[in-house]
Amino acid sequence: MPPVHPERAQRVEGPAPAVVAYHVRSGIVSLNVVTGALAAADDTAATDVHFVRSPNEMAATITALAAAGRPVLAAWSFYSTDFTRTAADLARLRASTPAGAALHVAGGVHATSEPAATLRAGWDLVAIGEGEATLVALVRALAAGESPRAIAGTAHLAANDGALTTTGAAPRLPLDTFPPFNARDGRWNAIEITRGCIYACSFCQTPFMFKARFRHRPVDDVVRWVRVMVEQGGRYVRFLTPTALSYGSPDERVDLAAVDALLGAVRAALPAGGKLYFGTFPSELRPEHVTPEAMAVLARWVDNRHLVLGGQSGSPRVLAAMRRGHDVAAVERAVAVAVAAGFVPDVDLLLGLPGEEPDDQALTMQLARRLTDAGARIHSHAFMPLPGTPLKDAQPAPIVPDVAAALTALEGRAATYGQWRAQTTAAAELVQLRRGPRSP
Repeated sequence: MPPVHPERAQRVEGPAPAVVAYHVRSGIVSLNVVTGALAAADDTAATDVHFVRSPNEMAATITALAAAGRPVLAAWSFYSTDFTRTAADLARLRASTPAGAALHVAGGVHATSEPAATLRAGWDLVAIGEGEATLVALVRALAAGESPRAIAGTAHLAANDGALTTTGAAPRLPLDTFPPFNARDGRWNAIEITRGCIYACSFCQTPFMFKARFRHRPVDDVVRWVRVMVEQGGRYVRFLTPTALSYGSPDERVDLAAVDALLGAVRAALPAGGKLYFGTFPSELRPEHVTPEAMAVLARWVDNRHLVLGGQSGSPRVLAAMRRGHDVAAVERAVAVAVAAGFVPDVDLLLGLPGEEPDDQALTMQLARRLTDAGARIHSHAFMPLPGTPLKDAQPAPIVPDVAAALTALEGRAATYGQWRAQTTAAAELVQLRRGPRSP
């Protein structure tokens, strides 16, 4: 694995910086990955990383490190649905620590999409886009006593007028430039095998955070890190990818030879009794990729009997509006093929998209009933206007009462599961966040 910017991989004078990671909620995986990136260069590999789980623990850790004269980088990452709670945590933390004790840096999909709002909520710096190289550069800057505000891939508020100031995009490097998790501290997670997504569905943050193209982690690098996990006691592996059967492909085509090579190599690296999960969370399948040949490859290697398929809607009009790139028939074909191969398909269905009419929702529920009759389960979701997507300013359509009742009935016979009620509440909170605070 090559070092990051090898021309700068040299020791610098000054007290060694420390990183304190707020390791809670939706930011856990991102913080594992970006702190793991410190191992990619000699001069940052020994950086102390402290994982904390509460504002009080973070305050105590920062205060102790600052009292010892250490420069401290406080690392935060969160999804849009956690922004309000996390900002409140930051406010409590700042009230109980000395001013300037740490540089508070926020990264991830929300901070990237809403840098000004994130900074105004109290963070000192935002890491824009991919955070691995940015965190390495920030640690170097703190060690050298340099201004972190000059680091590429960051944003801050100007001191004179509070204007948003950015330093350009973070570098997008091959995935094997960095580890997929923090091996030194034993912080494992699903191994990211593909970053970016060519499909660019209008409700999804992934292609707009990482660009609408695929970058794949090479098989030999995946196997390397699986072996590290096994050496540390791991016995199962999952993968992170927006579309699992796109592995190895640059476009809409499926490269089953690449998928087969990946899964076979990982299986060989696992111990006896080790488990390999693919095509289930967080490595879902697109329905048009589900063929008998693809199912034969999965059946040869994987341990999961459930597969997650992205169906999203039973309305052709809504599927076209969200730019899904497949039709309703593809979803039904995928379920039939998966069931015939011995898998249980869990089909994602999304309700409440902007402009969705009651008739569209009725079509989705009709599809849900056909799919459950065919042997599938439904994973129900409610639309949320996520920052960074084309629908960030959209008003969710209400889930009509008879559709809500139908979902409840399906839940009663264990034919559906999901967080659609909580997501409806979260969607309303996101709409209000976009509009700004209510007037007194």
